[in-house]
Parts: sequence; C-alpha cells; structure tokens
Amino acid sequence: MGTSLVTLFVFVSAAVGCAALTWALMPLLARYALARPNARSSHKIPTPQGAGIAVIVATLVVTALALGLTAPTLLALLPLFAATVVIAIVGAVDDIRPIPVLPRFALQALCVGAVVLTLPFDEQIIPTLPLWLERTALLIGGLWFVNLVNFMDGLDWMTAAEGVPVTAALAVFGLLGALTQSPMLIAAALGGALLGFAPFNRPGAAKVFLGDVGSLPIGLLLGWCLLQLALQGHVTAALLLPLYYLADSTLTLLRRMLRREPFWLAHRSHFYQRATDNGFSVREVTRLVFLTNLALALLAGLSIALKSIAADGALLAVGAAVVAALLMRFARRKA
Repeated sequence: MGTSLVTLFVFVSAAVGCAALTWALMPLLARYALARPNARSSHKIPTPQGAGIAVIVATLVVTALALGLTAPTLLALLPLFAATVVIAIVGAVDDIRPIPVLPRFALQALCVGAVVLTLPFDEQIIPTLPLWLERTALLIGGLWFVNLVNFMDGLDWMTAAEGVPVTAALAVFGLLGALTQSPMLIAAALGGALLGFAPFNRPGAAKVFLGDVGSLPIGLLLGWCLLQLALQGHVTAALLLPLYYLADSTLTLLRRMLRREPFWLAHRSHFYQRATDNGFSVREVTRLVFLTNLALALLAGLSIALKSIAADGALLAVGAAVVAALLMRFARRKA
C-alpha cells in the first residue's frame, strides 16, 4: 500500500474509531463527568465532558497499528505515547475533581519534559545554541503550548477548527517529503479523530465536550508534530500553522498580567470568547478561525516550497497581519 493510501486509511480509521468510541462513552460521561455552566462557561446546560478519551485512544491506537510493521519506529515513540497517556489521566482527574494549580502544572511539566529530554542528542533546531539551552526553551514552550490548547478549547468546534487544518497541513507536508513518517501519521490520525468527534460537538447542539482529558494530550501531540517540522528545518512553517492560537492565548495572558489579574484562573477574556460577547455566533467564530487556519497553512506551505529567508520573513509578516485582522474583528462589536 502506498504512503498516500496509508495516510488516508489512518485518517479515516481514526475518524470512524473516534466517532464509535465517543458514542459508546457518552452514557458513562453523562454519569461521572458532567460540566455544569458557570460564569466563565459558554454553554447553558450541563453537558458531559471527557470525549477527549475517544480522540486520544483513536489517535494512538491507529498510529500504533499503522507503524506496527516497523517496530523500531514505534519504540522511538514510546516516550511520547506514555507522556500522552499520563497527561490525559491528569486531565481526566481534573475534569472530575479539580487538581490545585501547582501540582497540575508540575505533572504537566513532567510529561512535556519526558518528551523533550528523550529527543535524540543530534537533533537541534538551532545548532549554534548550546543543547541544554534549546531543550530548556523547548520545555517551557511545550508546557505553554499544551496549556494554550487547553485554554482555547472554550467553544464548540473550536479545537476542531484549529486542529483539523493544522493536522491536514502536516499530513500533506509529510506526503511531500517535508516531514518524516511518524509525525505525518500522528497528524493524520489526530485530524481524523477530531473530525470524528466534531458531529457530537456541534455549536448549539453539543452532546459532549473534549474536557482536559482531550485538550491537554492534543496539545502535547500537536506540539510534538510541529516540533518535528521545525527539526526538519521548517521553523517558519511550524510557527505559521498555530499562529492564531499562539497570538490569541499569549496576548490574552500578557493583557491579564499587565492588569494584575490572577492569570492562572479560568476566565472568558480570550479574543474568541470576547467575540461571542460582541455579537458573533459560535459558528461564525469557528468558521473564521477555520478559514484563518487554512490561510496560515497555505503560507506555511509556501515557506516550505520557497526555502528562502527573505520569503520566510515576508510570509510571517503576512500571517501576523491575517491573525491581527481576525483578533481586531473579534475585539469589536459585530456591525
């Protein structure tokens, strides 16, 4: 079977598997993991959470089966898979009975650290940097990325609107030779699983949420795939793909810190959340985010194709302008 067919098979299998497992889990989640509305919520009625279990199980199982014929490759992924399972368990516990901030953060740091510290010593994004300095930066950046994916999972379809375009782009880049097999297949499986979850999370009729059990490990897997893209020399593309999430979450954090707000507590001040307060429907917000991510994926593809430092600078500027336009639109009342 050719690489393209294997990738398509992984995508479809993960979508079907996630949909079936989500459907099977819903009665259990309704009983033990009910998310009740509060002042920071975007939903109005108690809704089961925890369907991220289905997304992660489908992603890991389908990827493992696809790589089953190449045992050394699968063994190399064991630290990532183990960290994904552990951080999912942390999220599951937090969904049912909230864990205090510091222990939760420490457990997340252990999972991200396990992935970063087991990277091969000869793999670096910037070879001129001391290895310890780059790995420290990756640990901090990875921990932030895991949390920002969690922070941005505050509307129906929001994680799918981000994750599906990004993972699809990563899979295409892999097929074109810009990304190695393992992250390509993980991206395809994760994108398929998110698509399988989406029908259960439709805006206005959501039957279930991802929960922290889903958003945290999704952040870890997606961050690892982007890191692999950067390690292949495509740093600009790795920055462009998640640029909307990076901008919304980071600017919101900085704004809250400048206002001396307790930034570590849950809130409703992200740009996408303010958009719903400003008259945008959830479907409008997620559609605009999805279209923005398609534009960013195109810019990332151009960066890989052109292989030019000058072009990279221009593409980053265009991507930043596209994201800034969306953030400013979200921050204003809808006309």
